[in-house]
Amino acid sequence: MAGSARLCVTNQKGGVGKTTVAINLAGALNERGRDVLFVDLDPQGNATEGLGQLDAYDAEPPTLLDALVDPSGVPLEEIVYDHPEMDVLASNVDMNAAQSTLAEQPDGEDRLDALLTALEREGGYDVVVVDCPPQLGLITDNALCATKNLVIPALAESTSKRSLELLFDYVGSLQMDYDVEIEPRALVANRVEYTNQADEMLEWFDEALPDVPLFEVRKRVALQRAFEAGTSIFEVEEDVDMEAVFESMAETLDERIGRQEVSA
Repeated sequence: MAGSARLCVTNQKGGVGKTTVAINLAGALNERGRDVLFVDLDPQGNATEGLGQLDAYDAEPPTLLDALVDPSGVPLEEIVYDHPEMDVLASNVDMNAAQSTLAEQPDGEDRLDALLTALEREGGYDVVVVDCPPQLGLITDNALCATKNLVIPALAESTSKRSLELLFDYVGSLQMDYDVEIEPRALVANRVEYTNQADEMLEWFDEALPDVPLFEVRKRVALQRAFEAGTSIFEVEEDVDMEAVFESMAETLDERIGRQEVSA
């Protein structure tokens, strides 16, 4: 049967606007008529906040962590929250214990995959977008192994070279350890400003990853306003030129991965 296309948005370097990219990519996919599930795996819950679900972050069990520990034992309707643009599998304060808790579980790196499979069967989603924590480890391993498709936000500054090298080294090790294939599907140069350094980095991105589509998201206050309103930029009542960038990103990813074939 056809399963959801799965994407994870990740970069272990903090401060690159990872969550903003994830939310607005999900919003753009919704604009294309896709039924989207958004998963906030970050224990800090930034995407949960940016989608207006702060109450979920402080909610009593069962929570996302409970569902990861026992994917078949938690009623899915109790952990998935409604949003005008997408369903939200919210983070929770309990996720601060996820790293140590999952390390104690057999196949701890595959728990998200099992949970997403159950959610896809219930919800019939077209696309799953997973927002990762800003560090590597077992939580991010779950996202990478479950989705196998990478969207990488990076700043157009020299420090991004090292962070991308570290990320790809890590992904390479993960592929060997777990016998999976993980593909970079999009590189997002985020908060781009009109500077010589930015121009040089955009050229470097093109040369370093020639087969990966590059998208330039310029620094816009409207992106922060949408976050504070609990939506993507597609729901705010103002024209934002970056909408076109996220629309192009969504179209490209739709074409590249579509819906995946999975066993029943």
